[in-house]
Order: sequence, then C-alpha cells, then structure tokens
Amino acid sequence: MVSTAHLPRNAAPKPAPGSFKRWLLAGYVKEMEGPFEREKEHHRHHAWYKVMCLTGVDYFSTLGYQPGIAFIAAGALAPVATIILVVLTLLGALPIYRRVAEESPHGEGSISMLAALLTWWKGKLFILILLGFVATDFIITITLSAADATAHLVENPLVHDLLQGFSHAPVNIGLTLALIALLSGVFIKGFKEAIGIAVVLVVTYLVLNLIVVGAAVYHVAQNPSVISNWQMALLSHPRVGGNWTMIIIIGLLIFPKLALGLSGFETGAAVMPLIKGEPGDTEEKPRGRIRNTKKMLFVAALIMSVMLIASSFVTTLLIPPEAFRPAHEAVVAGEASGRALAYLAHGYLGNIFGTIYDVSTILILWFAGASAMAGLLNIVPRYLPRYGMAPDWTRAMRPLVIVFTILAFAITVIFKADVNAQGGAYATGVLVLMTSAAIAVTISALRRRQKAWGGAFAFIALVFAYTTVVNVIERPDGIKIAAFFIALIIVVSLLSRIARTTELRVERVEIDEAGQRFIDEAATQGPLRIITNHPDESDAEEYRREIAENRQDHNLSPEDPILFLEVEVCDASDFADVMKVEGREVSGYRVLRAQSSAVPNAIAAFLLYLRDRTGKIPHAYFHWGSKNPVAYLFDYVAFGQGDTAPVTREVLRQAEPDEANRPSIHVGGY
Repeated sequence: MVSTAHLPRNAAPKPAPGSFKRWLLAGYVKEMEGPFEREKEHHRHHAWYKVMCLTGVDYFSTLGYQPGIAFIAAGALAPVATIILVVLTLLGALPIYRRVAEESPHGEGSISMLAALLTWWKGKLFILILLGFVATDFIITITLSAADATAHLVENPLVHDLLQGFSHAPVNIGLTLALIALLSGVFIKGFKEAIGIAVVLVVTYLVLNLIVVGAAVYHVAQNPSVISNWQMALLSHPRVGGNWTMIIIIGLLIFPKLALGLSGFETGAAVMPLIKGEPGDTEEKPRGRIRNTKKMLFVAALIMSVMLIASSFVTTLLIPPEAFRPAHEAVVAGEASGRALAYLAHGYLGNIFGTIYDVSTILILWFAGASAMAGLLNIVPRYLPRYGMAPDWTRAMRPLVIVFTILAFAITVIFKADVNAQGGAYATGVLVLMTSAAIAVTISALRRRQKAWGGAFAFIALVFAYTTVVNVIERPDGIKIAAFFIALIIVVSLLSRIARTTELRVERVEIDEAGQRFIDEAATQGPLRIITNHPDESDAEEYRREIAENRQDHNLSPEDPILFLEVEVCDASDFADVMKVEGREVSGYRVLRAQSSAVPNAIAAFLLYLRDRTGKIPHAYFHWGSKNPVAYLFDYVAFGQGDTAPVTREVLRQAEPDEANRPSIHVGGY
C-alpha cells in the first residue's frame, strides 16, 4: 500500500492593484494550455477530414506563395524541382510522420520523442535548440503568411488603383503589421472554435484553386506552343546545356529551395488529440485515432502533391518571367510576385472571380498565422515550465501573445514584408524539424530492432539533412534568425531556472507502507527528528556514526527516535517531479530513501509532508559544507545538490511564510 499526498502548490502571483496588470495576467494557470489542448480536455473530437482542414490552413495555404518562390529559385526548372519535392513528401516526410503518429498519439510530436530519448542537461539543451527552430518556423509562418496576404490585397485591381502614388514598401509593411496586430488581438481577446472556420476556409480555398488550375490547364491545351516554349527554356538553361540528364541533377540541387511545400506535417502531429478514434480505443492505445491520423496525413500529402505539381506547371508555362520579379530596393515587385495563382485567376477568370480568390487566399493565409500562434501557445508551456525554464508570467496567455507579436513585428520590418526574402528562414525551420523527426523515428526503429525500417528512416534523415544544409548555405537568413531565437530561449531559460530553483518543485509525495509505518510510530514517541544523510556505505557503522555526531552537535537526547532521510539525485535537469519514498531498516536503524531532481527541494517537500501527515513540526539536522559557496551554488543548479541546509531552509521559507508552521532546520559540525 502506498500513501500519497499532494503538496500545496506555489500560489499564482497576486495581481497588482493596477487594472492593466490584472487584465494582463487574467487566466493565469499552473500550465497554460492552447486551444488544441482545451478541446482535448473537453473531449471534443472530430472526423479526421475536418481536422485535416485545421492543419491544412498552414499546409495548403502555401499554394498562395509556393509557385512564385519556386520560379524565383529554379526558373524554368521549377516543375522538375517541384516533382522531386513531391517525391520527398510522399516517400520521406509522409512515412516519417506516420511513424511519429504511432509513437506520440497524444499530439506530443517528434520533439517529445527526442525528449524521451535524451536525458539530463544534454537532452534539455537539445530540446531548447529545437524549440528555437520551432519558434523560427511558427513566427515566420505568421509573418510570411501576413506578408503574402498583403501582396494579394495590394495587387488586387480594385485596391491597386486606390494605392497609386503611395510608396510600395511602407504600404506593404504597414498592412502586414496591421494583419499581425489583428491576429494578436484575436488571441488576446480569446481564441475560440477553430475547426469550423478551418473547414470552410480550406474547402473554399481548394475549390477555387481547382477552378484556377483547371482554367490554366485548359488554356495550355488551347495554346500548346507554351509547352514547346517551356521545353526550349528548360534545355537552354545555363546550367543544363541541352542535356536532359542535367535537368534531373540540377533539379536535385535546386529542390531544397522549395522546402516550404513540406510545411504542415508537424502541425498534423500536434492536432492528433482532436481526431475522433474508434470503438475500443483507450488513452494508452488509441489505435483508431492513429489509423485516422495516418489517413489524414496521407490525404493531405496527396492533395498538396497534386496541387503543387499542377500549380508549378501552369504558372511556369503561362506567366511571363518578369512578372515573378521580387521587390528589391527601388524595383517594384512583379504582378505575380507572391501571388502567381491569383495572377492567373484575374487573367483568365476576370477581376470579380479574381477578387473572390484574393479574399479566400487572404483569409486562409491570415488563419495560417492563427494556427501558428496557437501552436506556439501550446508548445512553449508544454516544455519550458516543466523544465523550470520559463518565467511565471508565461503561464498567462496574453503576455506570451504580446511577446510573439513583438517578435513578428521585428521580423516583418527586417524583411520589409517581402515573401521571397522570408522563404529561406521559413524553410530552415521546417527542414530542421523534419530532420529531427527523421532522427527520432530512426532511433526508435533501431531500438525496437527494426533494422530495415531503421535503415530506411536513416536514409530519409540524411536526405533531409542534406536539404537543410543546402538551404542554409543558399539562404543563411533562416539560420541567423534561428540562432537568435535559440540564444534568446537558452538565456531566458537559464535565468528563469536559476530564479526558480528555490521553488518547492515536488508535486506530491508517495511513500510505501514500511516508510509510513516508521513515520507514524516515530510521531507517537516524541518530536519528529530527521537526520539528512548522504549515503556512502549505507551500513550500520555509517548510521551509528551519524547519530553520534548529531547527538553531540545538537544535544539530542538518547531517547529521541531518529529517522534517516537519504535523497539520491535521479535527473538534475528535471524540475517538478513525484517524490517516491521507501522505508528500509538497516541493523535496527530506520532509513527513508527517495529519488528527486534536487536534494534540498525534496527534503523541504518531505518535511512539509511530515508536518501535514502527523500534525507535528519536524526537525531536520544537517552538517555544514566544506566547499566554496560559489562551487556549492553551481553544484546545486547543475547537479541538484550542494550546501543543502541553507537552500532547504530557503525553500521552506518561500513555501511556508508562517514561521510557527515551518519545519525547523538545525545545522552543526564544522
């Protein structure tokens, strides 16, 4: 039989008298949850095709800018490079994330898989680095989507005439910032139901795109000369030299620049908790949900693959190269820059249909930013507070939204709201996450002795690693932004960890039957006296010596019953944990042994447990340390142990403000 007791949680910070601070910290919770998590808690599950639309606002919305970015990167080779990208999607990304769905059916994703595989500080540091790339991916999703929405807005003929005489760059930046601010305002007010909106937006957007692509294909069929013109441009490409083999080789070298078309898979894993399972599913083994998630991933990848290839062909064949021209200093962007399909919609189906298409594209791009913001609000609280690496205010949603908005504003200004300029940064974030997912499933397969799958996943991981390296070399902006986010996260995390080290940190104490019997019997015989001991030999002689020294140092009566408490550090990089205590009798000495991430915090938590269990104030006895205090501080922060007595006292002081109810700490020796 195990006795369990929850410890009093650290109270939320008391709101300041000012109404602004009360409003800002409204909704402060132990661990803030985003909209996906709240839906999961309320058991609101949906059919897989509806959830596909939620991840599709990120994935499918890339059609708004992908064809233009592909042509800028590859020119006439864009369709070839796109086909290679689709092959990587279907034979690489899809198998990887189908495996991720099996390994993390509750939406933890590939980062959680790696977190489970890596321990101690090296694991935490690796996760922090990955979170830097997550921030790059999601923040750039917000800024790039808003910038492309702006491009569709300002190039719409009805709006374009109204903006005559205005400088293009300030207008684009201003409108993009306004869209981001509107997105921020929605989240500050409170994020509501996402599935219904996503279904309407995605279905409408895909139907409109099918109409545009269908009209473009009809135009190609009516004008076959555009195919021969494209073939001539393809063979006359300076790096091809008329050689068809070189077309494939150059396509393999160029396709990493098109990696934006791979976005959406990580979001697909994150929304798994929303997918309706099947009868017989359990929380431990939701096989139906896993099957439905695999259906969702396959159908989404298939739809996107068809649309990518079709859109790349028709835009490359039908749009003049100069129309793709990106904005540069005094050079105005071409009419198809960042809006290739919209250009065709206006050209072949008229301005009324084109305007409808523009509105649909603007809405789905804006909602893609909402999906990214929701992802950030889910991921940051999922990891950083659990590691003790986030300030207290990150438990409230509004401060986080404001921070992310400021970062999005800065990136928008730095890149001047240019879609093409942000493509490299976006691709870097996407590719690093996919590479990490490939590595995670490779390790998982090898640990399960699935050598064939492990070899296949390892090859895919190498392909993604190559794609990532090429993208970073070609467009280093992404790695620079990621490095900034990584440095920011690590610095804030370490400062927060240091500031929060003296929190109680133990969520609850679980004690076995023998240990509870020791406590109950000691409580009936007199004051509760606990000698904290660092185990060396753990034999009778060690315990006899410790009792003798403590009786001499603290003038303890020989009749007072003594309990030993020994805490072993399991993983000092963890923060909050469950403290399990076992009672052992060694040659008549009663010993309570526990494991925790930090010795002083565990001792403080156990003393509070004793007080609440017995109604008596326990007394704990320590020896003074013999090392330099600075060295002890480092030992405590990094390894969970150091000069235990003063830190234990400080943890107790913060956890129990009333001195009369606070366990007593006694320190003696030399």
